[in-house]
Amino acid sequence: MTSSSDRSAKAPDADLVARFAAIVGADHAITAPAEQAPYLVEWRDLYVGRTPLVVKPATTDEVSRVLALANAEGVGVVAQGGNTGLVGGQIPAEAGTEIVLSLKRLNRIRSIDPAATSLTVEAGVTLHEVQEAARQAGRLFPLSLASEGTATIGGNLATNAGGVAVLSYGTARSLVSGLEVVLADGSVWDGLKALKKDNTGYDLRDLFVGSEGTLGVITAATLKLFPEPRERATAFAALPSLDALLPFFQLAEEQAGGALTAFEFMPQELLDFVIRHIPGTRVPLAERSPWYVLIEISGASEGRASAALDGILGDAITAGLASDAAVAASLQQAAELWRLREAASEAQKGEGGSIKHDISVPVARVPEFLRKAAHVVERVCPGARPVPFGHFGDGNVHYNISQPREMAKADFLALWDTMARAVHDVVVSLGGSISAEHGIGRLKVDELQRVKSPVEIELMRRIKDALDPKGILNPGKLLSR
Repeated sequence: MTSSSDRSAKAPDADLVARFAAIVGADHAITAPAEQAPYLVEWRDLYVGRTPLVVKPATTDEVSRVLALANAEGVGVVAQGGNTGLVGGQIPAEAGTEIVLSLKRLNRIRSIDPAATSLTVEAGVTLHEVQEAARQAGRLFPLSLASEGTATIGGNLATNAGGVAVLSYGTARSLVSGLEVVLADGSVWDGLKALKKDNTGYDLRDLFVGSEGTLGVITAATLKLFPEPRERATAFAALPSLDALLPFFQLAEEQAGGALTAFEFMPQELLDFVIRHIPGTRVPLAERSPWYVLIEISGASEGRASAALDGILGDAITAGLASDAAVAASLQQAAELWRLREAASEAQKGEGGSIKHDISVPVARVPEFLRKAAHVVERVCPGARPVPFGHFGDGNVHYNISQPREMAKADFLALWDTMARAVHDVVVSLGGSISAEHGIGRLKVDELQRVKSPVEIELMRRIKDALDPKGILNPGKLLSR
């Protein structure tokens, strides 16, 4: 796992730590290592950082004052939401020179306007809380992730999160109409608008969405809401081969159109992992198959989604694209089917070491990628077990690889950089991206330099230098120092 080297910097002294603490109050400034621990470890244990201070501001003004002081004193600041990121972007460096800015106390829902289909929330509100607020207003906020109970909306936007509903609704970037952002020098941009059209110059909103806290700290957002579907129909279908995956998706898309809200895929071996390691899960079909698809259709009126799903499954079976399917007859059964897909990452922990890739390729080339990547994996580490899964409809593959059964975990994980480079070479050869939804963080800094053109890298550096000339915002993340 590569990351950029830490620049030589001094940690803030006791006097400066006290000045930061005074901004947020002593009760919300954490210096004790034991209390800091939850803020310093990435959930996969890939990164464990150090910090002299964790500050937890409760208002945009407090964030502004913290950044203004950090900028004046040249102190690095790592903004953190729910600490669910998967590339180390929210973890401070091991050198212990950066402070952590936790946004969890910015947790107010500021306003909701069902008529304007918008919701304004602060950065520390969890994704689940946003979904519930929308639901209580009779609306839908469609962003959905396995970590939605912990992930915060600020982090979702800073990383341009994807999830399982991108097929119909797009990534987080498509779901936000306005932002409030604190810049490196402490100045505040108030761009909280609910406009559907605003053609007045550069799109600053899209500049900050996906910037991973390197250009500014998102403190609030105005989000787009949608009509709540009256019906969702869900099925778990067995495919006879990888060759059936693309034509099955094309059939579903042609028949359902925009009502096709999910088309998730996974192999048999990964399903075995889930059943083996996740309590309460079960195989919903009688016969084993090499590949499975979880498909969801949403409808504006009762019965239409179910009828559309039945038609798709019937035509797929007739055409030999599916061999069997389990259709959820209740919300509970639908949740059980979704659990099989959502537990995929968690289940891999029970199989030892796992090298993970979050990539995208053109949808029509996903099967080609899966075949070529499997050959590459076997070349790099004979016996390693690819267990790819993800969002087929938007070309996003979580290409995860579990260690060979008899191999030591440490020996396998030592191959991370070699494996990542080999897999990413396949991705680039197919016109894809080395990060579909997780971002760059620390994990892929060097790889980004390798696969992006010099022009792209230089443009990003110019933007970074213009907005954060002292380099205090999330140092060493996304772009190397």
